[in-house]
Amino acid sequence: MRSTCFKTTITVLGTWFLFSCSPARQINRSAHSLLIDRSGIKEAHVGISIFDGEKKEFLYNYQGDKYFIPASNTKLFTMYAALQHLEDSIVGIRYAETPDSIYLQPSADPTFLHPDFSRQPVFDWLKRSGKELVISDGNWNEKQLGFGWSWDDFNSSYMAERSSFPVYGNVIKWTQVIEKKENAEGKKVDDAFVYSEPEVSWKLQFNPVKANNFTVVRDQQDNIFHVTEGREILRTIEVPFVTNGLLSALDLLHDTLQKSIVYIPQKKSRLPDRKLYSQPLDSMLLRMMHRSDNFYAEQTLLMVSQQLLGTMNTEKIIDTLLRKDFNGLPRQPTWVDGSGLSRYNLFTPRDFIWVLAAMDSSFPAKRLQAILPGANEGTLSGYYKGVEGSLYAKTGSLSGQAALSGYLTTKKGRKLIFSILVNNHLTTGSVVRRSMEKFLLNIYNKY
Repeated sequence: MRSTCFKTTITVLGTWFLFSCSPARQINRSAHSLLIDRSGIKEAHVGISIFDGEKKEFLYNYQGDKYFIPASNTKLFTMYAALQHLEDSIVGIRYAETPDSIYLQPSADPTFLHPDFSRQPVFDWLKRSGKELVISDGNWNEKQLGFGWSWDDFNSSYMAERSSFPVYGNVIKWTQVIEKKENAEGKKVDDAFVYSEPEVSWKLQFNPVKANNFTVVRDQQDNIFHVTEGREILRTIEVPFVTNGLLSALDLLHDTLQKSIVYIPQKKSRLPDRKLYSQPLDSMLLRMMHRSDNFYAEQTLLMVSQQLLGTMNTEKIIDTLLRKDFNGLPRQPTWVDGSGLSRYNLFTPRDFIWVLAAMDSSFPAKRLQAILPGANEGTLSGYYKGVEGSLYAKTGSLSGQAALSGYLTTKKGRKLIFSILVNNHLTTGSVVRRSMEKFLLNIYNKY
């Protein structure tokens, strides 16, 4: 009897030991000590999923089926849609040509005259053309600002308006320079001047009082810019302009092209039968993901919409993608924009595991690694030093929200896919990101 009890005890203890030492239990302990139970985070909502991409099994799930605001992790879904449906080069413009005119149809290309790209084949082609240029935006079926965006961010560079025919990234770059000059009495005085790129003919109002900081504030509904000179020797800021459909773009292009483009209603235009390409797709996606560029992401989703539906509409293309490309998602998300600016977006950590696994199985790893920020680069600069080449991920940040989802190859060569979503934290974003870093580096070293 005592022998049987002893054997039973050994069996139970052995089972408990194996369970207590299982990867899930070990990861759970480190997740709590390094992340979930940290001050400022323990009051928050946290979801974590870690998936073995080769064995096709989850190592760990902590509220992986719960919904979270993902912030810029939403761009992973936009990236996948672009890789699936856009060509290797971006369609810069669609057009039809007659003996005396070229009829243009915008393609939502965000790279046109964008300072990121010195080579501008569409602009060069338009400038060389000796024919009348005619444009229509009958394929535009969207609003300038996204559903659920914060209206009072309209003056911030990260919330440029969406449009069918973007120019200069739909922002104006303002620069103030202060130089020392002699006045009439021979005294050294500060001489400040302000210029914009591109130059604008829109209304400027200068504040007569100089402030500490140089600022430019646009009227919410109009291209009227209020300029306040600052005491900085040199400062540059970017301010979105009101797109007014195609009107603002055509206004800016008139001086740049040194010719006009005539706007006509869609019913008077001709259907395009040709395409002109602008930039390699991946070169734009790299910038979109490395600096978490909201403008590129929004325009990318509109380009996918134009490609699949023949019209630019975010809601319609999201509905189409969810029914087709993303119909295998573990949980149906609430997805409303391409960038993650909206707090109406709701995804689960397991949704991000799904889309990352889908990309991994559909596209070469080198291509994905070239697009996503790696350790200590892009939005991950200063983080994950020492594991360069082993981690590639997309960050996400909104006030009180932080996210990180991507790929991790551990020290032992295990290929993992992970997603960490933190909502409603009470500390700084840096504290949350450093806690995520400690947790993931622990997994990198142990597994």
